This record gives sequence, C-alpha cells and structure tokens, in this order.
Amino acid sequence: MPPSGSSRRAGGTAGAPGRTALSREVVLSAALDLVDSEGLDALTMRRLGQRLHRDPMALYRYAANRDALLDGVVELVLAQLEVPAVTDLAGVGGSEVEGPGGWRGQLRATAHAFRRLALSHPHVVPLLVTRPLATPLGLRPLGTLRPLEQLLELLVAAGFDPVDALHVYRIFFGFLHGHVLNELQELVAAPEEDDDVLRLGLHRLPLREFPRVRSLASALADFDGAHELDKGLDVLLDGLDLHLHPRA
Repeated sequence: MPPSGSSRRAGGTAGAPGRTALSREVVLSAALDLVDSEGLDALTMRRLGQRLHRDPMALYRYAANRDALLDGVVELVLAQLEVPAVTDLAGVGGSEVEGPGGWRGQLRATAHAFRRLALSHPHVVPLLVTRPLATPLGLRPLGTLRPLEQLLELLVAAGFDPVDALHVYRIFFGFLHGHVLNELQELVAAPEEDDDVLRLGLHRLPLREFPRVRSLASALADFDGAHELDKGLDVLLDGLDLHLHPRA
C-alpha cells in the first residue's frame, strides 16, 4: 500500500501537469489525503475533483456516492493494519503466550498497530468506528473484513472456540475504538502553563463537585497513550487468558 499522497504522483498523464490517471486506488488515496488534511466535512465529489484536477462527474465511475467514498477510505486505512501472521499456537501456555508468536503478544502488537494507524489518520477514526455498522457484514468492502478473518484465525489457532473467538474480536475492537477516541480527546487547554490544574483548565471545575478529578491533575496531564493502551490490554488479556485456561 503506497503512503498517502504517493498515488497522486504516480500515473500522471503525459502533457497534462497535475493530472493523474484515474483508478479506484487513486481516487480513494486522494479522498484519504483530503480527509487527513481538512477533515471529513471537506470530502465531497466537487472538492475531490478539484484535488485531482478532474470533473467531479468522472469520479462516479470509481465511487457511486459519498457513502461509497467513506467506505473506501475505511478500507484503504484498514488495509494498512498489520495483523501478525498466525503461528503454530497449539499447546502454547504460560508466559510464552505473551511472546511474539503467542496469541497475547500478537493481539498486543495488533492493538499498537491499530493505535499508530488511528493517530496517523485522526479524522478517519470516527469512520473506523461507525462506517462498518452502516452496512451489513457481507456487503462491506473486503478490505474492512480482513482483520476480522485474520484475528478469528489467530484466536481459533490459540485454542478459543470459534464463537468465543468472535466474542473476543468484538471485545478487543470495542476496547481499541474506545481507547483511540479517548486518546484523541486528551487536549491541553493552556500548554504554556506550568501548573497541571491550569494546563488542563481544571480550575474552572467547582472544587466541591469534582474533588477527585482535580486531585488527579498530574496523572491526567501525564497521559501516555501507548502506556495507557498497555495497561488496558493487561486487564483484557488476563481475563481472556483465564477464560481460555480456567484455574481450579
């Protein structure tokens, strides 16, 4: 998958500077670039046509409408999600499951890959959460379903019942969606301030009504997305491990 914007430089039409030989990938890459730079509201056929130096009507050959563009952008981003290949997990247990070849390690690597992808395309995150829900499973672009198939294969190979593997997938991505949405909202009100209460604007909260929140100003100001993700994964993966290997 070429990096964002690279497709605009490829396939240029001879004698037509700035114009690009159109394809579905070129159109969707330009749509993703537009969303990345200007946000979701900027994505229209007219604006996309301007970006590609084409009549907007020419784009309908590659996307029937704006909804198709949105689905295509989600597919393009999810195609970049690196799900570790399934290894032979039969009989793997104990601390080994956290290693690179163990299911816990693979889920952790997938979670961090998803976070990096989301932070690279923050305007697309709402689409990653909502667009799949707007389309029946079998009608979604194939690229949006590959992480589902790959993670189901991983979990079944690890010993989960197929139905349980589906539940795990839903729990796992529900947690990831919540985490990245929360991380993207961790804004600082006054970065020039030294005091954490002032930096976060917590001085505006009535002290009697929000004593706990204000007391956690330093912890809130020191938010580390990767560390926070790992803390949540520890809880999630420990619970899944206990489900897979019940203790007496």
